[in-house]
Amino acid sequence: MTWLLEPFALPFMQTALAAAVLVGLSAALLGGYVVHRRMAFIGDALAHTTLPGVAVAYLSGVSLSVGATAAGVFTAVLIDWLSRRQALREDTAIGIVFTGMFAAGIVILSRSGTTRNLTEVLLGNVLAVAPGDLWLIGGVTAAVAVAVLLLHKELELASYDPTHAAAIGVNPDRLRFVLLVLLALAVVTAIQVVGLILTTALLVTPAATAALVTSRFARATAAAAGVSVFSSFVGLLLSYHLRVPSGASIVLTAVAAFAVAGATRLRLPSKAAADSK
Repeated sequence: MTWLLEPFALPFMQTALAAAVLVGLSAALLGGYVVHRRMAFIGDALAHTTLPGVAVAYLSGVSLSVGATAAGVFTAVLIDWLSRRQALREDTAIGIVFTGMFAAGIVILSRSGTTRNLTEVLLGNVLAVAPGDLWLIGGVTAAVAVAVLLLHKELELASYDPTHAAAIGVNPDRLRFVLLVLLALAVVTAIQVVGLILTTALLVTPAATAALVTSRFARATAAAAGVSVFSSFVGLLLSYHLRVPSGASIVLTAVAAFAVAGATRLRLPSKAAADSK
């Protein structure tokens, strides 16, 4: 028990755990829609497009979170606008915005002559999250939770059958825009925990793990939240004792949970069928 509880007696570890759990919950709430819409690439794109916002914020002396949030929301709006044009598919719009924004960030950083804080942005550092940052992270998690609670049925229907959703009066384009904005906010906070490179894994892996366990969307969302909380606790614990990067440790724990779920599914092929009845 000492091995389990000793790290979390430290104040900075308590803050890190709270941040990781909150970020994991917001990612889990949205991850199911991302997986079912086959939008895994969007998490990576939104994460990378925050780079110019972070760079401008650093050079201006304002909070990096403010710059990242502004860039993330701008990216969501731009992707939505481009994908509404009939000449462009959504994946094409994502690719254009992703590469363009990331390149702009590199240019801004190169012109500034500094790479300070860049490693932290790329790899994350949940141990550096200040108690004050929890207000932003908690606010984003609460906003995501409220939005999902109010729009769950519409988002689920638009994810599975957008044609039917449009036929009964639900606007799939509007819901996609809302989802993109929520994803942008969730991704910005996830960058603080696992970094720009690993954010997609935090968004997709728990949801993919849950999809192996159950075919019911509500249960899958709850299972994804459980995987995220478990990965946050175990990942931070291993990071403390093994002295490895916390973000990578959290993601590897989530990947291990996915591997276990996959192995269990192979051994019990009838479980998914029984669960769907």
